[in-house]
Amino acid sequence: MKFIGVSACFIYPDSARTAHGHKTLQYFERDMSRYLSRKGYMPILIPDLDDEEQFTDFISQMDGFVFQGGADLAPETYGETPILDGRWKGDAHRDGYELKIMDFAIKNNKPVFAICRGFQLMNAYFGGTLYQDLQTQIPTISAHRSAELYDKICHPVSFTPDGLFAKLFTEYSKPQVNTVHHQGVKDLGKNLKVQAISPADGLVEAFTWKGAEEGKVVAVQWHPEFFHTIKDQLIPANPVYDHFLSFV
Repeated sequence: MKFIGVSACFIYPDSARTAHGHKTLQYFERDMSRYLSRKGYMPILIPDLDDEEQFTDFISQMDGFVFQGGADLAPETYGETPILDGRWKGDAHRDGYELKIMDFAIKNNKPVFAICRGFQLMNAYFGGTLYQDLQTQIPTISAHRSAELYDKICHPVSFTPDGLFAKLFTEYSKPQVNTVHHQGVKDLGKNLKVQAISPADGLVEAFTWKGAEEGKVVAVQWHPEFFHTIKDQLIPANPVYDHFLSFV
C-alpha cells in the first residue's frame, strides 16, 4: 500500500456553529477523497501537529503529497500586503503548515500534486506572487469563478507545445477545464515550467517544476476532483493524477 499525504483544509472556532463550535476542524472534501483513492493507494490527511519532530516523522512515512484547494493564501506569504483594506486576508496558519510539508517534499524528492490553492502555494514556495483578486487587479480578465455555479463553469486551456500536458491530452483539440478561483499567478516562481494557460487572458493554469522529472512535481489551477459535475465538457480528470502516481 502506498500512502498519499493530503494537506488539510481548516475551519476555525466559531461559537455560532452548533457542532464543534469551539474547536478547529481539519478535513478534505468528499470528491477529493474519492478522486485520490485507488487500489494500492490510500489518501491520508496530514495532522496539524505542534511537535515538529513528530510532524516530520509522520510526513516521512508518506510516498507522495497532494495539496488541495480551499482558503486564499495570506498575501504576506508571498511578500505583499492585503489590498482593499484586507478583504482577502487568506489563511496564514494554513500557509505555514503547508509550506513545511512542501519544503519536506521538495527537499526529499517526493512526488507532489498541487490543486488550485495548492497550485498557488507551490508558486509562492518557489518565490512567485499572486493576484489577490483577479477582477479587482485585472478588470478585463475573463471569468474564472462563479460563487453560484461553482464547479459548473469552465473555460478553454492551451497547452505548451511538446510539454507534458500536450502529451497527456493529445487527442483533445479544444481542451477545457473547470474554474473555481478568484486568485492567480502574477509572477511565476523560479524554475517552474508553464504547461497550460487560459488563452483568453494568458493566465497560467498549470506548471511543473524543472528540478524533478517532468510531472513528478506538478500543479493545476483547476479542480480535477470536480470534473464529474460537467465531465462531458472537460478533459478527463485522471491523466495528470495517473502520471503523478507513476512516481509514487
